[in-house]
Amino acid sequence: MDRLTALTVFRHVAELQSFAEAGRRLGLSPAAISKNIAELELHLSCRLIHRTTRRMALTEEGRLYYRQVAQVLDDLDEADRSLFPMQATPSGVLRVSAPTTLTLKLLSPAIPRFLAQYPQLSLELDLDDRRVDVIKEGYDLAIRGTDRLEDSSLIARKLTSLQHVLCGAPSYFQRTGIPASPQDLAAHNCIQFSLSSHSDFWEFSRSSEQVGVSVDGRYKVGSSLAVRDALLAGFGLSVIPRAYVEDELASGALVPVLAEWSLPLTHVYAVYGSRVHLPLKVRVFLDFVLGEFGG
Repeated sequence: MDRLTALTVFRHVAELQSFAEAGRRLGLSPAAISKNIAELELHLSCRLIHRTTRRMALTEEGRLYYRQVAQVLDDLDEADRSLFPMQATPSGVLRVSAPTTLTLKLLSPAIPRFLAQYPQLSLELDLDDRRVDVIKEGYDLAIRGTDRLEDSSLIARKLTSLQHVLCGAPSYFQRTGIPASPQDLAAHNCIQFSLSSHSDFWEFSRSSEQVGVSVDGRYKVGSSLAVRDALLAGFGLSVIPRAYVEDELASGALVPVLAEWSLPLTHVYAVYGSRVHLPLKVRVFLDFVLGEFGG
């Protein structure tokens, strides 16, 4: 058994949750992947992976071993990288996933400047509001907005926090009246951002008072830009990150309501898979987005 190869195979299988995908990434046949796992389990005298024809999962021993193996392999990679001066220049293709509206409003104007700074680096930026699988889909880094970061083996670096505002167009409030309390929202047409984990339940706080209200409406959509367009058309009211409608609030095209109540923040993170070190191309992009968001 080539132990380093077996450990590398095990790490890929554990992270990708797939023998076949690990084989594709490593350029090995399915038989070679299975052989390396079997020999490693024989060497350790324990089962690392439960596998059936339909699924696989790490055993308790496998989870413990994975954490140690990942650390060791990352340390080896770091040692290798320290010996190659050519790594001083970011190069290659950087694959990044990021939410559409957040990127268009707050990041994309600065990206040409970033690329001009690193002429040997190419960027593939996928604008997608869904939560991508960073490892399985081959991304170097993803930007995510959430009010609660889920447990994950990924590394998360906080970039910023977005404040929210409850608002609507003057024409909408002329028809319906302005809500005086969060409970009044039950009588309003609430435009819901469908990708939020609480699209139909909005939370408000004021001093020590906490209020949660169930909301409903005729329009649910998975784009904050579409929510903004519906607000501007006077279709209803909604909760939206203030940064996305700052100009419209300043011009009076949209009007904030229940301003004395606070709304939960959306925290924005950069997430990536490396534990001990970052490839230089990822490190410089992370520094760039930290600078843009002021993190």
